[in-house]
Amino acid sequence: MDVFITRRIPESGLNKITQKYVTEVNPEPRRLSKEEMIEGVKGKDALLCILTDMIDQDIIEAGEDLKVISNYAVGYDNIDVEAATKRGIAVTNTPGVLTNATAELALALMLAVARNIAIGDKFVREDRFEGWDPTLLVGRELTNNTIGIVGMGQIGTAVASRAKAFGMDIIYYNRNRVEKVEKELDAEYVGLEKLLKQSDFVSLHVPLTEETKHMVSWHELEMMKKTAYLINTARGDVVEEEALIEALRSGKIAGAGIDVFADEPYGANPDYYDLENVVLVPHLGSASHKARNGMAEMAAENLIAVLEGDMPKNIVNPEVLENGGNRDDK
Repeated sequence: MDVFITRRIPESGLNKITQKYVTEVNPEPRRLSKEEMIEGVKGKDALLCILTDMIDQDIIEAGEDLKVISNYAVGYDNIDVEAATKRGIAVTNTPGVLTNATAELALALMLAVARNIAIGDKFVREDRFEGWDPTLLVGRELTNNTIGIVGMGQIGTAVASRAKAFGMDIIYYNRNRVEKVEKELDAEYVGLEKLLKQSDFVSLHVPLTEETKHMVSWHELEMMKKTAYLINTARGDVVEEEALIEALRSGKIAGAGIDVFADEPYGANPDYYDLENVVLVPHLGSASHKARNGMAEMAAENLIAVLEGDMPKNIVNPEVLENGGNRDDK
């Protein structure tokens, strides 16, 4: 069996693969071009990719021997799952192991933007600090404020738990009610419009799909309080960036904490850069040692399971293996 890995992953996962299979790993810390991806998957039985790799139909068809595409990420909007399924290729992902890390980052962004952490850091580094002042960079506390969580999955639930510890009131919007969260965290299930109007902090935790793309645009931002903050650790395209930038620039909302961007993997929108009421971080949701190592191990285990003829723990299209891996070209 031959494996192609598009970016070097932590050794805890990489070693699991290299000990069993012939493995080709992109040695450079950069995103491969589409042409390099096509060349890389030729003759390979498995592909391990990261969320910034756009695995489209052309790449999938070039991998004529592919049995599995193991995504080093929870989301899989970077992969043409339909094309993979038609060719009998299993697609796997890495949910769960990054839940705590991403939830913590969401709270960190809330604190950073509401308490002027980034501005304060810059203020001190510029040697402008001349002692304590009663009106210097006064911000907003989380306690006794309302957090509106959009998407009450594993990460949304973890955010709710931490928000509860801060003494926040919790409301949430989800496709279905999550009664366990309502009971344990005293959370209230509401419609999206009510959530936007009532929340002091709106935190997004939905996957990127056709339904969720631009689910927060100017119309939704207009519903929010002028004193409210938007936190996005989901996917960049869940928010219409130009509308958010205008809302921040005009003072329509108080601020935002952003971990993900619409133009990934090509960087962030430079229109954000001159705005002081937004905190920007480079997609650090899963950037803890524990989470990244866990993702590497899970991605490797998913890949190995498919190559060994087993059902992986985390598979996006289980029907492929349930149907014996039938390909449309057989």
